[in-house]
Amino acid sequence: LVKNKGSVRRAHGGIETMTTSTIAYEIKDINLAEQGKKNIEWAQKDMPVLANITERFRKEKPFEGLRLTACVHVTKETAALCIAMKEGGADAVLAASNPLSTQDDVAAALVKYWGIPVFAIAGEDKETYAKHVQTVLDHKPHLIIDDGCDLVATVHKTRRDLIPNIIGSTEETTTGIIRLEAMEKDGSLEFPALGVNSSLTKHLYDNRYGTGQSALDGIIRATNILISGKTFVVAGYGWCGRGAAMRARGMGANVIVTEVDPLKALEAVMDGFRVMPIREAAPLGDIFLTVTGDKNVIDVEHILSMKDGAFVSNAGHFDVEVNINGLRKHVREYKNIRPALDEWVLNNGKSVYVLAEGRLVNLVGAEGHPASVMDMSFANQALGIEFVLKNKGKLQNKLYTLPREVDVQIAKIKLQSMGVEIDTLTDEQFEYLNSWKSGT
Repeated sequence: LVKNKGSVRRAHGGIETMTTSTIAYEIKDINLAEQGKKNIEWAQKDMPVLANITERFRKEKPFEGLRLTACVHVTKETAALCIAMKEGGADAVLAASNPLSTQDDVAAALVKYWGIPVFAIAGEDKETYAKHVQTVLDHKPHLIIDDGCDLVATVHKTRRDLIPNIIGSTEETTTGIIRLEAMEKDGSLEFPALGVNSSLTKHLYDNRYGTGQSALDGIIRATNILISGKTFVVAGYGWCGRGAAMRARGMGANVIVTEVDPLKALEAVMDGFRVMPIREAAPLGDIFLTVTGDKNVIDVEHILSMKDGAFVSNAGHFDVEVNINGLRKHVREYKNIRPALDEWVLNNGKSVYVLAEGRLVNLVGAEGHPASVMDMSFANQALGIEFVLKNKGKLQNKLYTLPREVDVQIAKIKLQSMGVEIDTLTDEQFEYLNSWKSGT
């Protein structure tokens, strides 16, 4: 126990906890802050849309006097979003939305250089993760930024005393939106929520190009295997699945898609991929990636039928898509090969290689999405929180999407930053497209 300038610091179990008169936090090591600052600034260089919004927030201070609680992946890109909120006047605190995705140097930098309390340690156990969620809710937020709906779900389950003060929330992920839709459907959602993932400038780019690249990046960094020539099975053909299948094919893989939705399955066929049930794909695949948002998509029976030496990974938000817990009953030996890569020797004599413990391979095995694509996603988050605040008292307890004009504005700023110009409709063209009186 060391006292220093009115502060108390406790180091235990590789975790640093510190409290001052102004800030409390729980991170890995504050001494990592300098490298974290460099990484955050590197990401900010490739996030011009969010920079534009941050500059306006700095001048207007739309969140002055409001408490904001965020539960997101603690990466250099999400750090830029949290900084934007603080520049806008918010009293912000941050917890990780996944136990394995935290970049410890970024957490340290947010504490040291931006004064944002962070409760996140890479590799924290589920109990610590749950404790951190509760801790940041002690902040008594007016606004919530969520990634996976853990904050909102926890508020509705065990912290209902907070509901009267909450203006609304935003949600980043497909998984979180599925949960919010269920809450709205059964009438349990008690404040407005905005699904950022429904915005075109989020899911068309973040999910397709971001997940597509970062999931492959995570698999390659974890294994260093050659993708070309392998049979690559993508479970799910939503926007994340489309991106992963496209990137895997671009690297020379033979791609199989599994689906439950006839429309998405048909689209995958028309895009030139083989489509079949997971039970048929399991014995054929060399590499498996789940991107569905559902549980037990790759189940025990599927894994037991895989080739000896198959690689199994997940890029969905929660670690439920591959039935890891069920598989443990069939494992004879565990071998850690390298970070984010474990060999599981099965009772049938075969081995499977489990990546990132079944968690987000793109964030555990690599660094997550490139900053340039998260630029649009977090522009949506920032403008989404502002939208919720501006419409305080006008929104029902439902799930909303940002107006199309916000999407268009984000796209315009992004194009300008890339040096790309597009055409503008003439008055005659505009009239033609918006009138029923003109003939053919």
